[in-house]
Amino acid sequence: MNAPITALYAGFTGLLLLALSYQVVRNRIRARVSLGAGEDKGLLRAIRVQANLAEYAPIVLILMLLLELQGASAWLLHGSGAAFVIARVAHALGMSSTGGVSQGRRLGIATTWLVLLVLSIAAIVSWIA
Repeated sequence: MNAPITALYAGFTGLLLLALSYQVVRNRIRARVSLGAGEDKGLLRAIRVQANLAEYAPIVLILMLLLELQGASAWLLHGSGAAFVIARVAHALGMSSTGGVSQGRRLGIATTWLVLLVLSIAAIVSWIA
């Protein structure tokens, strides 16, 4: 049996979450804030970048796994997984660089939403079929 495709993208997502968590800790130490963000905008931004990934990753990975278990095509899973990981990296870079709107942030959220839409529709269609 081949390794599950979803495991690859869960692994990449886990590494990204670890990197973003490190940024939160680094900012907490710098700002000397142990809970919340205090008044530090850099810490708040790092917290939101990390949390944003943590909010989207579970449902995307669950949808991917469910579709994979139902025999979805490898191209759908690899395409969705790769697009999601790239989108979240772009979003993290864009949001980390500025508190305002950036190209990375726009691209990241638009692609994340598109992946979520495609996977959601595919899951509904697979249930109906």
